[in-house]
Amino acid sequence: MYLDTVDRACLDFDFEQLCSVSLSNTNVYACLVCGKYYQGRGKQSHAYFHSINDDHHVFINLRTLRVYVLPDNYEVADKSLNDIKDAIRPSYSRLMVDKLDTHCDPAYDLGGKMYLPGLVGLNRIKHNSYMNVVVQALAHIPPIRNSLLLLSHLDEQPVLLQRMAGLVRKMWHPRLFRAHVSPHEFVQEVSNRSKRRFRLDFEGDAFEFLVWLLNTLHIDLGGTRKRYSSPIYRTFQGELLATCQKLEDTKERAREDEPLQLDVSKKLTTKKSPFLALSLELPPKPLFATTSTVDGDNNDGDDGRADIPQVALVTLLQRYDGSTVIESNGQATKYQLLHLPRYIICHIKRFTKSGLLAEKNPTVVNFSLRNVSFSDILSQNGSDSHTGNTTYDLIANICHVGQQPLVSANVDRGQSSANKPQVPTQPYTSATTADASAKNSATECPYIVYIRHFPSEKWYMLRDLQVEPIMPQMLFLSDSYIQIWQQNESRTT
Repeated sequence: MYLDTVDRACLDFDFEQLCSVSLSNTNVYACLVCGKYYQGRGKQSHAYFHSINDDHHVFINLRTLRVYVLPDNYEVADKSLNDIKDAIRPSYSRLMVDKLDTHCDPAYDLGGKMYLPGLVGLNRIKHNSYMNVVVQALAHIPPIRNSLLLLSHLDEQPVLLQRMAGLVRKMWHPRLFRAHVSPHEFVQEVSNRSKRRFRLDFEGDAFEFLVWLLNTLHIDLGGTRKRYSSPIYRTFQGELLATCQKLEDTKERAREDEPLQLDVSKKLTTKKSPFLALSLELPPKPLFATTSTVDGDNNDGDDGRADIPQVALVTLLQRYDGSTVIESNGQATKYQLLHLPRYIICHIKRFTKSGLLAEKNPTVVNFSLRNVSFSDILSQNGSDSHTGNTTYDLIANICHVGQQPLVSANVDRGQSSANKPQVPTQPYTSATTADASAKNSATECPYIVYIRHFPSEKWYMLRDLQVEPIMPQMLFLSDSYIQIWQQNESRTT
């Protein structure tokens, strides 16, 4: 039946399923001998001609997963082909999904290379590292991952949801032909769905892409404005109370450096708002390099050893404690957290954007990996009614190294960003140890992500195709940009 001619080393199902001759996506078959895609299997089809001209006879329908022998045109049912069908469309049972966070069985590809399911590299097609790190982070959020792995009737779902679910399923597949996955179909659909807001000709902003992806997946999963209406909202949505007042109505300050204070005797505007991420403002970047002493000699900062400002994460979170007043959009505003989600996304705002330029703030953020308490920024009423734990553990940390993104992904609604000139910014390289070691590769891959592997409780660094175990202390050496925190299961007393 020609099954001995099947060459699994030539098979790659990560790319768009188009006929290599007609470029049609209708009724496409993959040749299991050479791996090329052809349309149809009738006597006038491209697959039929390929079977005669190249003496390749085994084909699989990429939609139905049925295998045929051409030109004889008969179907083959053989269990030895099940691994190929799983490679095209991996499937998972509830029992398999429940074991992902507790079992750590290594897997091997066709070449004998060992990998851990879930911790696989993603191909860097061009400038898509900002997409790769977001996908790798979301693929390790258990509620999001489980929803995508167990999503039923995948062929009937919106195309972006199909591409995202298919990519995550391949990342967690224990029988990959290669120990890496290409996000080609996902990246192409992101470009189409976002109307080229996110594309491959320049590195975009990972946080802007994360927010867009979460909101788009929320809609595709049938979500509405109501709380808990989709797995996205059930996982990430919290609630805060914003209290606003006009600047002229605030209390007078004796000195310019005094903090703003709201005047309760004048008009206040309050509004409850849901959130998917908390944005944290860094202290302003120092205008001049500070002078430090190294080995008894004064250091003027010219040798790259200038002091870099540091700030604690708990200090940045005070923005949401209900007492800190900030100036925003001509108003004085204070925020108070009312409800904590199961998973908290913290966005550390490192870039100050002016037009098409973005200047990076090198401030180092210090944080603990475990048992970070968010109770101090939760309102008293919210703390009393909060049923879960108020301490969180870090499970994903997206960092930016080297040069900043060229331009923002934000574009005018009436004008495509493809028509705007791409103006490069002045490069900035952090003086931290991790950035110094990644100086050469940072220009090619400015984003990396650190993932906590639940079964082994070890940390891994993922940079496109590169996957390496690291010491937890290494997390503090890079410029944290997006952090994802997981709520502890047991409630503290």
